[in-house]
Amino acid sequence: MSRPQQISVLGATGSIGLSTLDVIARHPERYQAFALSGFTRLSELLALCVRHAPRFAVVPQAAAARSLQDDLRAAGLSTRVLVGEEGLCQVAADPEVDAVMAAIVGAAGLRPTLAAVEAGKKILLANKEALVMSGALFMQAVRKSGSVLLPIDSEHNAIFQCMPADFARGLSSVGVRRILLTASGGPFRQTPMAELAHVSPDQACAHPNWSMGRKISVDSASMMNKGLELIEACWLFDAKPSQVEVVIHPQSVIHSLVDYVDGSVLAQLGNPDMRTPISNALAWPERIDSGVPPLDLFAVARLDFQAPDEERFPCLRLARQAAEAGNSAPAMLNAANEVAVAAFLDGRVRYLEIASIIEETLNLEPVVAVDDLEAVFTADAKARLLAEQWLSRHGR
Repeated sequence: MSRPQQISVLGATGSIGLSTLDVIARHPERYQAFALSGFTRLSELLALCVRHAPRFAVVPQAAAARSLQDDLRAAGLSTRVLVGEEGLCQVAADPEVDAVMAAIVGAAGLRPTLAAVEAGKKILLANKEALVMSGALFMQAVRKSGSVLLPIDSEHNAIFQCMPADFARGLSSVGVRRILLTASGGPFRQTPMAELAHVSPDQACAHPNWSMGRKISVDSASMMNKGLELIEACWLFDAKPSQVEVVIHPQSVIHSLVDYVDGSVLAQLGNPDMRTPISNALAWPERIDSGVPPLDLFAVARLDFQAPDEERFPCLRLARQAAEAGNSAPAMLNAANEVAVAAFLDGRVRYLEIASIIEETLNLEPVVAVDDLEAVFTADAKARLLAEQWLSRHGR
């Protein structure tokens, strides 16, 4: 290899970004951080820049950019600070970039990720909302540019590892019967239903197996995260919603499975550590040390499975309905969920009201075709407005 691969890490201060930088630092002869972005944790972004010396850093506002630039100069670094979505798109599509870790949470990650796709980059996709919101348009852009799309979610990466190399020909053509998407069940899997109305944001964010940001932790608790992953799996693997089955697996050791027509079921197992799928995607088709300790099956001792209860997890039902409806429904689902989860984390709504806000939003706004990116963002904006109106009507 003539030079280390140049990696832009979008969302560097989040859990996925930090894990990515850990893997990069383990292999300096192979990888180098080209650009890092951060949203609110700017002191942490400064520390990451000092450690990894990227060519660029990206922050949301001009004032923050000026402050960070001054701090970087004081530290003796030549890192150049860019601003906003334009800066994100620039570092995603830069000609010197080899791969982009798309780890910005939510709808904010869509345009920069698409910019990387259109530039033909290797995409390490941790931003599931990009596919949820604009699946058809996104996959069309991938095919047109020849970009390599590799999933980072542990479940989708597991499915990718269990699929035959030519799975793009279609599931039935390669003998795949169904995809089994595993879920931990989150912190409320066994909580008495009567207590769910009173759970706090801190309780919802206390995931039993994974260390994640607060928004995605709430999504895991409600199983909306699994619903979004179901939609993402349909686009990644050209599957129908009926071909993707969610299975609760509390130990989070089996990350997903693929069921073949001959009766074979292939599973990918590993410790619950995001460095495994990140290293798999970074080095694909090779494998490198991720820093994750070997799986101790004797310590695990048992593997349990159960079907999800959609009365306990109504967000999973709503996501499956949106997947089946297609068009603008997934974008509206995601937008309403982002508003509802933010309100829950702010203490403005109760946990069970998250699903109520989403369901009312989907019932009020008709599903329409999304033929371009503007139509996607129009659906997103309408759903956010309806969700905010729910909050206003209920005095939140």
